[in-house]
Amino acid sequence: MTAGRRGRFPLRLRGNPVAWTRQRPTWREARPAVIAGALKRARARPSGNWYVVGATAGLSRDRPLARTVAGREVVVWRDRAGRLVAGPGSCPHLGAPLGDSPVRCGTLICHWHGLALDGGPAAGWEPLPAHDDGVLVWVRLDDVGGETPREAPVVPARPALSGAVHAVYTGIGVCEPEDVVANRLDPWHGAWFHPYSFVDLTVLDVPGPEGGGVDGDGFAVDVSFKVAGRLVVPVRAVFTAPGPRTVVMRIVEGEGEGSVVETHATPLGPDDRGRPRTAVIEAVVAASDRRGFAVARALAPALRPLVRAAAGRLWRDDLAYAERRWLLRSTGRFPG
Repeated sequence: MTAGRRGRFPLRLRGNPVAWTRQRPTWREARPAVIAGALKRARARPSGNWYVVGATAGLSRDRPLARTVAGREVVVWRDRAGRLVAGPGSCPHLGAPLGDSPVRCGTLICHWHGLALDGGPAAGWEPLPAHDDGVLVWVRLDDVGGETPREAPVVPARPALSGAVHAVYTGIGVCEPEDVVANRLDPWHGAWFHPYSFVDLTVLDVPGPEGGGVDGDGFAVDVSFKVAGRLVVPVRAVFTAPGPRTVVMRIVEGEGEGSVVETHATPLGPDDRGRPRTAVIEAVVAASDRRGFAVARALAPALRPLVRAAAGRLWRDDLAYAERRWLLRSTGRFPG
């Protein structure tokens, strides 16, 4: 059954399952030039200097959301009126880590000497542009990005949050953002590297001179998500890179049509050995027009940890892929 056809029930039974070792090799199709070309085009797209710092759900009333972006400490919180504010994460007085300081009635209070920050300029502390898209929190760092600033980040189209279930996973690897993006722009590895999640994967179209591409320079893929044993959920998905640090997988046919998985790569800065570190911040926004999906929305608080756990299992593998790619690149041994 093709991904585009839906039956009465979302699950399918694989008719002729193929063992992992007997599936069709994809290494000839996964041409390094195709992946490199897609990566080059992604890196050339403007971001407006916006970086994802974390999940909207990570904002609490009494603590700021803290992140280091390209070596810059950043804190984000909500002021008394509920507006998102952001700025440097180092106190301008004596350098205290503001990420460890409390928020009281919308004011961030430095826990070293009590400097109170309400989101406006104070004592040499200057706010940064920030944006909350309902799922993710972004900060604009013009001196880091070096691009022409944009008023708001490029947020991919998503299902309406009122009818969706969403969750955000965060992982950290020793690599650069391009290594994370390159991983996502290689759909051919799915059924080989993640056989516990993906089976029957076929890349239908690729972007660039090697193929026609779809959805404005995307990879089209037929794949089945493995549920248990021979039970699967077949879909058709398209992978696109709307910015230099973002890859979006969108289901265009089959169960959950319109659902997206957004992978954002945020550079953190070097570790204690001088190696680059990158945060993978992945948002899953799932929707369905099936009547039973209302139950899933009602159970969203219980489902989110399960979604994050599934993403974490995949990213344990994919961060190893990205870290290996960086290691080979940094030592002049990368064959691609």
